[in-house]
Amino acid sequence: MKRSCVILAAGLGKRMRSSLAKVLHPVLDRPMLLYPVALALDLGCRPVVVVAGHQEPAVRALLQSRFGARVRVARQWPPRGTGHALLSALGSLPRRGSLLVLCGDVPLLTADEVRRLRRGARGAAVAFLSARVSDPSGYGRVVRDDRGEVLRIVEHADADEHERRIDEINTGVYLLDLAFARRAVAGLTTRNAQREFYLTDLVVEAREQGRGVRAIAAADPGAVLGINHRAELAQAEERLSARLALSLSRRGVTIHQSHTTRLCAGLRAGRDSEILPGCQFYGTVRLGRGCRIGPYAVLRDCAVGDGATVGPFCVLEECAVGKDARVGPFSRLRPGAVLGPEAHVGNFVEIKKSRLGRGTKANHLAYLGDATIGRGVNVGAGTITCNYDGQNKHPTFIGDGAFIGSDTQLVAPVRIGKNAVVGAGTTVTRDVPPEALAVSRTPQTHVPGYARRRRRRAEAQKGRS
Repeated sequence: MKRSCVILAAGLGKRMRSSLAKVLHPVLDRPMLLYPVALALDLGCRPVVVVAGHQEPAVRALLQSRFGARVRVARQWPPRGTGHALLSALGSLPRRGSLLVLCGDVPLLTADEVRRLRRGARGAAVAFLSARVSDPSGYGRVVRDDRGEVLRIVEHADADEHERRIDEINTGVYLLDLAFARRAVAGLTTRNAQREFYLTDLVVEAREQGRGVRAIAAADPGAVLGINHRAELAQAEERLSARLALSLSRRGVTIHQSHTTRLCAGLRAGRDSEILPGCQFYGTVRLGRGCRIGPYAVLRDCAVGDGATVGPFCVLEECAVGKDARVGPFSRLRPGAVLGPEAHVGNFVEIKKSRLGRGTKANHLAYLGDATIGRGVNVGAGTITCNYDGQNKHPTFIGDGAFIGSDTQLVAPVRIGKNAVVGAGTTVTRDVPPEALAVSRTPQTHVPGYARRRRRRAEAQKGRS
């Protein structure tokens, strides 16, 4: 049987109090809409149709950039309810088969919950996930008869006092017989408090036609709840981060005090890696085997090789750290920084758009920008690549085995040859040949007896005062 999916994502989300459409708000760095879309694709649904309304061009652009032709967009405007949303998508769906309906603001839904729904549907025309919650406000209530059979779903705005006390809610996750849904949606009316076309009215329609209706209780009620305001967004991030931490731990990764750590959906880590307290991960981060990260390190869109260490209070952005390399503490790797195997970058070193070869060290107080540095190079404390002339950036090249003394300025464009030595305090403005010594500081001068005379002058001035 063909399995299709429609994802409802047309609303603005007024309770978010934002100019950004609700489904575009990020949950752990990813717009929340991407979670149900990825889930539907992983479950093998084809086609997947997203119904967009508010900020439809932005939604369309996002889906095109992430999923290409695998996801279609149907426009619902003006939004007139969930039933109208499904009606807007019918032109992109096959005539028959099963239809999974998801909500774009439910990012925590899992494949296990959907499979649970499929097993429980047993050929029903309408099946949906329900959940019992302590505060059902805002959700549609599941009304049952004395035998426990589902009679209808009543939306909160239409519910009477008795119905509002029901704690079983409709989660908005449906499995529908598509042929039935096509006929039933066409007959929906707006005779309700919100003057909208309700998808929930399909329950009554199925009963009147003698078709099956089933409510399947979600195994994890927290996984099926939607996000309506900022506090729920924060709660969703906490739940998803905890879920990711559990998944990583099952793969052999140790996360110390995981409640203090911000994980991201794009984090992958190899066996025997350690993440210490207070770390933050954003975007796509790849950690190899046996890495040690933190505490209090921030990593965004970067790769860290096997056995590498990123120490306390480091910030890494769009960079790569090689096998067994060591970074930190208090280091910053900016976009384009690439550290080779066994390279060392230490306290208060900043690297931007530069490559460091195997075993190269910059252990203290340096800025390396637009530089290509070979193997086994020592970069002394206080070294700076002067890469910007006020208009353009220029490159610096340092050959294998070079020694750069402390407090050196390398005025780019410039080349330091293989095994060359640059003396401390030197300002390099010309290329240095291989094996050569470059020194530009002024000769050291001694003034005999200066300190004694200085003390006497100070004492004399003090006596006169």
